[in-house]
Amino acid sequence: MNNEKHRYKELGDFLKTRRARTLPSQVGLSSATRRRTPGLRREEVAQLAGIGLTWYTWLEQGRPIHVSTQVIESLARVLLLDKQERIHLYLLANQPLPADIPGYQGSVSPILQHVLDSLILCPSLVMDQKWNVIAWNKAACLIFGDFNEMNLRERNIVWAMFTDNKYKQLYADWNLYAKGLVGRFRSMCGQYIEDSWLAQFIDDLKMQSTEFNLWWSLHEIESNKEIYKQLNHPVAGILDFEVSNFDVSDNSGLKLIVHIPLSESDTATKMKSLLDE
Repeated sequence: MNNEKHRYKELGDFLKTRRARTLPSQVGLSSATRRRTPGLRREEVAQLAGIGLTWYTWLEQGRPIHVSTQVIESLARVLLLDKQERIHLYLLANQPLPADIPGYQGSVSPILQHVLDSLILCPSLVMDQKWNVIAWNKAACLIFGDFNEMNLRERNIVWAMFTDNKYKQLYADWNLYAKGLVGRFRSMCGQYIEDSWLAQFIDDLKMQSTEFNLWWSLHEIESNKEIYKQLNHPVAGILDFEVSNFDVSDNSGLKLIVHIPLSESDTATKMKSLLDE
């Protein structure tokens, strides 16, 4: 089975399992009539979602049918999908996630925070799809500033890079890194370009930074590959890190960013000294 056929089959199977678990009473239908299974019938799903029965049947059968975002939303509503299931449906239908999905609320799990705190010599943080820092460890605060004292906008990585003067002093080659950051930010946010938050954020940052205004207009794209980062800390001096990005595996869209002291440098020793002060 090729990849495309497998995707259609997975989509059909996913819809069938969710239809089977959805009770008629949950969607305002009577359950008094005799049913072979406790879940909804295909015709009921099709009617409630406003789509044709034959078309929906083909969809469950795994036929190669293009599914629009309007249909995805209708099926997610009728089948009472939660956030992760809705994301999964979009991915199976090969459609970009809608702008409302990226919004992340709340703090990270205790397990993820424990991971951060265990990376003692590695400044590490977790950011959401909007590049807001939502969790961090002590080492990150020593290098990038005390996130506990910042509001949400001040904790945005892109905003801080272009509006906080200490970052221009911290990064050994600020122009090169900041320009690349714009390309990585654009690459990640492209699928959410209709998000009203993103439009306002970009307009505000253009007003605050001539460099961002110039580089954003270039439409350059850069991947979030593993990179090296050299920082000039006001106390510790030159620090060299390898930087790795990891997706958090709960479909929340969060990323774990870890700065690992470069082995052939004295960065680990300097980090120990900072932490001991």
